Amino acid sequence: MTSRFAPALGGRERGTARQWWIVAVAVVAQTLVLLDHTILNIALETLADPVRGLGASSAELAWAVASYSVVFAAGSFAGGALADRYGPRRVLMIGLLVLAAAATAAAFSANATELVVTRGFMGAGGALVTPATLALVTRHSAPADRTRAIAIWASSGGVAVALGPVAGGLLLSHFRWGAVFLVNLPVVAVCLAATAALVPEVRSADRRVLDPLGLALSVLGLGCLVYGIVRGGQRPGWTDPATVGSLVTGLALLVVFVLVQRARDRPSFDVRIFAEPRFAGGSVALLLLFFGLAGQLFYCAFYLQGVHGLSALAAGAVMTAAAGGIVLGNQVSPALSRLVSVRWAAVAGILLASGTFGCYLLFDAETPVAWFALMLFAQGAGIGAVVAPMTSEMMAALPPEYTGAGAAINAATRPVGSTLGVAVLGSVLASAYRGAVLPALADLPPALRERALDSAEAARSVVRSLGRPDLLAAVDRAYLHAMYVTSIWTAALSLTGVVLVIRSFRPRK
Repeated sequence: MTSRFAPALGGRERGTARQWWIVAVAVVAQTLVLLDHTILNIALETLADPVRGLGASSAELAWAVASYSVVFAAGSFAGGALADRYGPRRVLMIGLLVLAAAATAAAFSANATELVVTRGFMGAGGALVTPATLALVTRHSAPADRTRAIAIWASSGGVAVALGPVAGGLLLSHFRWGAVFLVNLPVVAVCLAATAALVPEVRSADRRVLDPLGLALSVLGLGCLVYGIVRGGQRPGWTDPATVGSLVTGLALLVVFVLVQRARDRPSFDVRIFAEPRFAGGSVALLLLFFGLAGQLFYCAFYLQGVHGLSALAAGAVMTAAAGGIVLGNQVSPALSRLVSVRWAAVAGILLASGTFGCYLLFDAETPVAWFALMLFAQGAGIGAVVAPMTSEMMAALPPEYTGAGAAINAATRPVGSTLGVAVLGSVLASAYRGAVLPALADLPPALRERALDSAEAARSVVRSLGRPDLLAAVDRAYLHAMYVTSIWTAALSLTGVVLVIRSFRPRK
């Protein structure tokens, strides 16, 4: 497949060794951004504990995850515009500094609210870093190497999946929970030094005009939408006026955002980019895949640490199986795509990943952890077979004048899908858990019962403090029931990506 990107290295067929050093810098920086999402999953159980962590509720935990992703997603469009205007090298370095400062503040949060806010600032740093890294890979790789370079950049997700649980587990085993954020500092220092030494400054001759109104509309719209989804899964419910108002407001602001962008001669987000079927269908399919992956990882950590009683380190070690699968999927995806086409390779990968999302129906407290690890390995293989070839195909389908916008949208796909996945599936999980555990808690004092209804972690803390080990089994059964319900929704929504890929990636005439 030949990319339609404009040549970045004077039209040479092959690049020099320096381009691969630049790709390496971009991959390390992008891995750090994704690591800040995956490493938190292993710390959720600790953060929910009122003694070892912050005593965060399920809604606060969902927002701790979502605030990073929603600001990341909303700011990615601005990050792409800034990279086009001021150069990706400069924007990358500024983004790394913002990320490091916000991570330091997050590590010393005194309560869940502070954690949610500082995580949002971390997302702002990530929104600058990700479009800049993809722009560096695109501009500094020779045409013949560009597909491979983009695939390597996309594989950073697998590295983050591998490092996140292990690094998080090791840090939590020896230090307080804030260490999962302070790990950013040495990596940022290395990235800044390497960027200064290896990456040249390149600016576009056609500088993009910034659009503060569009950015504000996207941030407010996504924020209201996700807040409504998270609130809907809490005790006020989906029919609560505040929930409905937040959902309606968020959707309305996003519609206005699209209309404003369409009316501008030079929009920061050109909606006409979705006229290309492969790009549009691939973007939504990837969003749904990340939706399922992030939502599943949200309840995976609770299953391993809560139901199975594994330590953070042991749970992290189990979850690295997914990374091994992603590495395998990335390795076989080029050959598989050549053999059966990107279209059918992506269909096979999504079907495999969706099947593993549904496998949670087969797991309970007695399931050997080895079976669970095998499922995660298969899941990673399915995802790895999809992301790299589909990303290359989507970007190659765009004409050169849409490259910057395509990079920004591609960068936003993962955080938007992850944000909605954690918000929606976290809400489904919380609602199903409360309905299943309520009968078992009927004889508890009202205040303690309300606290136990908040999450399975809070319930375990309550029953231990009361000396009621008989209720622990009921809490675990309720959580398993909630996990089964959520896994059905996860698999069903992920499967809709198959239809999109089949329709959008039809053979070219």
